Order: sequence, then C-alpha cells, then structure tokens
Amino acid sequence: MQGMMMQMPLRIIEILRYASEVHPEGEIVSVRTEGDIHRETYDQAYRRSAQLAYGLKGLGIGDGDRVATLAWNGYRHFELYYAISGMGAVCHTINPRLSAEQMLYIISHAGDRVLFVDLTFVPILEALADQLPDGLRLVVMTDRAHMPDSALDLLCYEELLDGQPEQFDWPEMDENSAAGLCYTSGTTGNPKGALYSHRSTVLHAFMVAIAVPRSLHEGARILPVVPMFHVNSWGLPYAAPLVGANLIMPGPKLDGASVFDLMESEKVTASWGVPTVWMGLRAEIESRNATPSELDQLVIGGSAAARDMITFFESKGVDVCHAWGMTEMSPIGTQAQVSRPMKQLPAEEQLDFKCKQGRRVFGVDMKIVDEEGKRLPHDGEAVGELYVRGNAVISGYFNNDEATEAALDKEGWFGTGDVASIDKRGFLTLQDRSKDLIKSGGEWISSIDLENIALGHPKIANCAVIAIAHPKWDERPLLIVVPHDANDPPALAEIHEMMLEHVARWQLPDDMVLTDALPLTATGKVSKLTLRKTFGDHVLPDAG
Repeated sequence: MQGMMMQMPLRIIEILRYASEVHPEGEIVSVRTEGDIHRETYDQAYRRSAQLAYGLKGLGIGDGDRVATLAWNGYRHFELYYAISGMGAVCHTINPRLSAEQMLYIISHAGDRVLFVDLTFVPILEALADQLPDGLRLVVMTDRAHMPDSALDLLCYEELLDGQPEQFDWPEMDENSAAGLCYTSGTTGNPKGALYSHRSTVLHAFMVAIAVPRSLHEGARILPVVPMFHVNSWGLPYAAPLVGANLIMPGPKLDGASVFDLMESEKVTASWGVPTVWMGLRAEIESRNATPSELDQLVIGGSAAARDMITFFESKGVDVCHAWGMTEMSPIGTQAQVSRPMKQLPAEEQLDFKCKQGRRVFGVDMKIVDEEGKRLPHDGEAVGELYVRGNAVISGYFNNDEATEAALDKEGWFGTGDVASIDKRGFLTLQDRSKDLIKSGGEWISSIDLENIALGHPKIANCAVIAIAHPKWDERPLLIVVPHDANDPPALAEIHEMMLEHVARWQLPDDMVLTDALPLTATGKVSKLTLRKTFGDHVLPDAG
C-alpha cells in the first residue's frame, strides 16, 4: 500500500524562492573584486536570478547545458548557482587553483558552453585563449564601468541582466535532473566529475542545516571561507537561505588580517573553512591579542585539524566543530559537535571527541572493511577502509566508467580511500588516506597522528609527514617542518620527547627537514604528492 500524498519535485530554485518570501531581508554581503562592499537581500537575489536566467536563455543555454564559473565567493556567484540550475542547466564550478592542463581538461570534459569569470581570473583565460574550446562564450562578472581591456571576446554580466523581467517561469523538472558539476582536484590522474542532482543538493541542504544548528539559524551571520568553487562551499549557499542565515562573502581576501577585519565589521557569528585559513586567523588573533567580538563557531574541514588548533580557538570562547566529507559526498559526511550528555564529561575527554572527524549526518551511512571487503565492527579498535552511501553520495563519475567501476564495491557503496575506525558512539576517526599511511616493518604508522602531535609544538607553524624508502623497514616517516622562526627552529629530539607521550618509539620520525612553506593542493590541503616528489630521494640517518 502506498501513501496518498502529493509529490512535488525537489528543486534548487525553491530554496531561494522560499527565502525571498520567508526571509526576504536576509543579506548577502560581498567583498567585491571591484574593491567595495556590496549588499543584497535574498528577495533581490531571487529577482536578479530571474533576470540572469533570461540572459542565459538569450545565450542559447537550455536543458542540461553546462555553464561554468571561475569565481570567488560573492553575490553574483550566488545568483549563478540558482539561475543556472533553476532554468534546467548545470552549474559547473571550476577551481582557479588548478593547473592549466587540468583546467583545460575539465572545461573540455564537461562540455561547457559559457564560462563566467571574476575580474581576478581574466588573465588566466587570456593565457589559455588559444587552447579554449571553440564557441565557448566568456562573461566577466562585473559592470560595464569595470570591464577589462582584453583581446578576448568578453560579455558583461550586468548587461545580461539589464532590462530583463524579474520573474521567470522556472520549469518543472525531474528532481533527479543534473544541477551541479564539481571535479576532484585530480592528485592522481585526470580530475573526476561529481554530477549533483536537484534532489541530492536540496537534501544535502536539509542535512547540513540539521547537523550544524549552532552555525545555521535565522539571523546568523556566516562567513564561508570555504570557496564556492569547491564543492558548493560545503552547502552553505543552499542551507543559509533555507534557515534565514545571512552570508558574508569574503571575495578574494582570505589572509588572516582581512578575515579578522571582515568578521569584526560584519559581526560574523560563524565561519567555515580549511585549517590553513584558520592558521592565518590564529596568528592575527595572537598578534592583536583580540578575537572577533561576535564569533561563536568555526567549522573546520578539508583536512584534519590539530588538537592544538582546536584548543586555541576554544580557549578564546569559539566553539570548534570538526567535520569531514568529500567532493563525491556533496560534501559533508560527519560533524563532531558533542552531544548534551557528552558535555558533562571532563573538558579533555570532550576535546578527544572534537578531535575526531565526528558522527555521520542524517542521510549518510558508513562502514569499514578489511582487505577482503569484510565488514569490521564499530568498536573504536578495528581499522579498515571507509565506505559510504547516502542521498547525496555519487553513484558514479560523470562520463568516466573506469573510475566509477573502481570506486564502488559490490553493494554499491563508495570507497573513500580513507583508512578509519568508528567507535561505539559512532565517532569516525580517520587514521590516514590509504596512500599516505607509512608501512614500517609490516606495521602501519599514521602520518596524520604524527602531524597533529607535532603541530602542538610552540616552534612549529606547520608540518607534514611522508614516507621515505628504507632498506630494512620498507618505509620510515620523515617530518617536514615550517618553523615559526627560521632562526630558532625546533630540534628533532624536542619533538620526539613530546610525541612519546602519545605514540610508541618505533613510530617516531627518523629525521626532520626544514622548509619555508608547504605546497598546497588546489583545495588548500597540503600536497603530499608534491612533498614526496621533492623529498623522495632524502636519505635517512641510518639508511645511507
């Protein structure tokens, strides 16, 4: 027997239509590439999205066409999110930090017909002009007064909207229709495309809003430092208008001082981003001996946050919510807020849980398996490869059957490539990426564990651990350190002493090298691939 209920397709545009009616004064505050601050309400954004849809239609965009963006977080990018998907096309967000080769590959692989670009990134397109696909239309996200002089044939964003009606007859469509396309950073091989649907995106917005209510509520002022070109800014452009939270868009200014100043001037209550950004904010807080006055919560994801970082922000009265996810998961899979009963635990025990990747959000299932694919218990002891499934998890890669086959197991679960444990409370702990684990004498060493301990040393600004070949032990760990003061670096013996409180002696790094900075991937994570290429020939003290 089936229920007797109406069924309306879940469509992304309905989020903004709802916000325009229920939260019409909710704000999108944007630091523009033109240099000023722009303010727009959700009601205005909805009406401008309608005008933009007409403009796209005038460029010949129709159902299923891919429309690309190369842009910072801002109100025009927000309008593109809704206008493109709302009219039945697919919004393809491109990471400007990709290499030229990778960028050209995904533009071609996606079959993009129009590319919207912020002023900052016009030089990138000029450098690639001879290699861009024939017929690709280019639109600069600015007004006529700020249009750049360029040999490229460039259209003006604001002129697409000028004179267009503010109401658009948004088409009814299957909720499983494609709505968004985001490619992985492609650390190995070509980038792979995750093709999101209207259904998955709307459900993910619900999931995020439910999972992190401390950040997401009516009147909140959220600063998405995580970029809109990377996995839909972790769902914030959809979840925030749904609950009536304001969005404070930072544009291109993501250094510690700029983030601090924007947080203070716009009374930001929550901010989401990767650890590298929060290192900059931490340095600014220490320099000014002050914390942004209204800041209540940081959500940290993208890579593991060190215990020392979490401790620092919480000592300043800022709640830290550790989160984990992947491009292939839309992306949020877990969050590490402690429950009300857990708040009765001693502070150090609460911190133990905050350092984990957290419990699954609604709509995500997790399992860990051994090398034969056999499920392992969620007892906090068993360690295996992590697989996931859910309403916002991909069922395959866009136009890539080979990658799809490699990613899914026989039950249809997606293999994350992470090695993890899950405890009895449901808290996920990532031991490492499978390719970043160090196998020494038949035993595994977690580079993440060693990095997080080392980051607690007062003389270390940042660090990474990689595997170095060893004639006896197969692999041994090498610690790569960025010191706070190049003239006063830490000694390896000091770090060993600190690590011995947490790990066995055989797990200690065999050697340490100093560097000015760590290379980052296109998504702001430390590039272990680059470090392995740079230091792969390093000879350990007892392996010469």
